[in-house]
Amino acid sequence: MPMITANELAQIISLAVAPVFLLAGIAGFLNVMSGRLGRIIDRARIVGSMVSRLNNPDQQDIARRELRILWRRVSVTHQSIALCTCSALLVCTVIVGLFVEGFWALDISALIVGLFVMALVLLIVSLLLFLTEIQLATRTLRMGRETAIEVASRD
Repeated sequence: MPMITANELAQIISLAVAPVFLLAGIAGFLNVMSGRLGRIIDRARIVGSMVSRLNNPDQQDIARRELRILWRRVSVTHQSIALCTCSALLVCTVIVGLFVEGFWALDISALIVGLFVMALVLLIVSLLLFLTEIQLATRTLRMGRETAIEVASRD
């Protein structure tokens, strides 16, 4: 095991700090998405239990449409969380790689760059899925407003 000086160790640690900030940001994003997922699932359970109790066929159709969109939102959010988690794992691997490279004087910089780029690509796709989920949520609100007006005008 090679001996490293305190200055070399400080430099290795400072190199690893930037990815740690990215990791903290990813953790915050995961927290937001997990909260959204919980609320979507709760709403899906409520709407699912309402479908069988509704007497009006139009209202049942509305509830079923909303339920389909809710389960699509669950799927998209789940995919986003999975990709974001994989991104966080790759960032952790980058941090370990930086320590390994600095401590054992190995040249694995190409591997570290590749892992970091993959982490960012996964994060980008996760954010795009998050935007998709937000659009689905907005569409559901719009659909709910329009269908409520349609049902009210028929009654």
